[in-house]
Amino acid sequence: MQGPFHAVKVTDNVYWVGAIDWSIREFHGYSTGRGTTYNAFLVLAEKVTLIDTVKAGFGDEMLSRIASVVDPSQIDVIISNHAEPDHTGELARTIECVKPSAVYASKNGCRALHDHYGLGEKLTPVQEGQTLDLGGASLTFLETKMCHWPDSMVSYLAEDKLLFSQDGFGMHLASHERFDDEIDPALLRYEAAKYYANILMPLGRFVQKTLDKIRDVGVPLEIIAPDHGPLWRSKPSLPLDWYAEWSAPTRSDKAVVLYDTMWHHTEQLARAIGEGLGDGGARPTLLPLSGTDRSELATRILEAGALMVGSPTMNKQLYPTLADALTYLKGLAPTGLVGAAFGSHGWSGEGAKLVEAALRDMNVEILAPPTAARYQPTPQGLQDAYDLGVSIAKELRQRYPRT
Repeated sequence: MQGPFHAVKVTDNVYWVGAIDWSIREFHGYSTGRGTTYNAFLVLAEKVTLIDTVKAGFGDEMLSRIASVVDPSQIDVIISNHAEPDHTGELARTIECVKPSAVYASKNGCRALHDHYGLGEKLTPVQEGQTLDLGGASLTFLETKMCHWPDSMVSYLAEDKLLFSQDGFGMHLASHERFDDEIDPALLRYEAAKYYANILMPLGRFVQKTLDKIRDVGVPLEIIAPDHGPLWRSKPSLPLDWYAEWSAPTRSDKAVVLYDTMWHHTEQLARAIGEGLGDGGARPTLLPLSGTDRSELATRILEAGALMVGSPTMNKQLYPTLADALTYLKGLAPTGLVGAAFGSHGWSGEGAKLVEAALRDMNVEILAPPTAARYQPTPQGLQDAYDLGVSIAKELRQRYPRT
């Protein structure tokens, strides 16, 4: 079923045969303003092998790309590195279409694929460290549990020094360009950080285990091929270095001032805090939730040292956008942050207190009591907010001096 979609050559023996999703703008709570790709790969060996498939609805695009290289019926082996539906949504259909001799996944992957699609009898589990001879090429499997699902594994093609890394080292970025050296480096860094912050931040210790496993095996890497975004060929060690940095995590003198506002009073406090942070030598970023999505917030938190959060009081509760954002952040479990709460209120004053309780619940180290204003901040109230920013900046400078 050859059509308008064509494969992209990765090496003499490997082709990208995935799909580009230009229109997706939300991925289970994660904003994907630049779309994404669902990467699948074809390995040409005596046993023609397909590595992963694509999200449901993109199967024709994948099969068209495969057909530009070989007849899909020649596929003898399918590997599923990760059972999440954006990589397996077309798996059952592909199995029915090409009728491979074997479909391999990790033990947990086999269970997940059976639960998703009832494929139990069609699946063969692989062992940790097992090598599969494809005839002229060999794949070695390494389990990478909880990086980022229990079933996750990676596959290493020794002959091409190529690591099929499933969701690890990927990003949500729709692009006609397939390789890192074809894309703006600043965009690569931002989208890789955004992906890590929103997907892998709570799994840092598992990420470190994965990095250690790759190093311990001592596999030489010339290409990393993730399941989302561009392939890394110019500097394949770069995403490994980034993941080592982010999983530590690395904190800095950056400070995030997160807030929402009803009558601009909490905003006035936020601006005063931000001014104090900057004048005190920190690097502040103000994020009004009226114009900031959760994914951007998580990305900013990834390398920050401080989180200042401000909320109005509404019906004796947090402002709804703050409740949403703090719930999202709690799930991502950032560590090593300091911070404080602030906010304005009218006849009751729960907002800032509830923010502080939420920050404590996230294990943020509270450095000052809540800064609160009744209705509009007074000049002294704004000065207090400014002074708070200066004091937090001083703490950050002491902890994270710039070199």
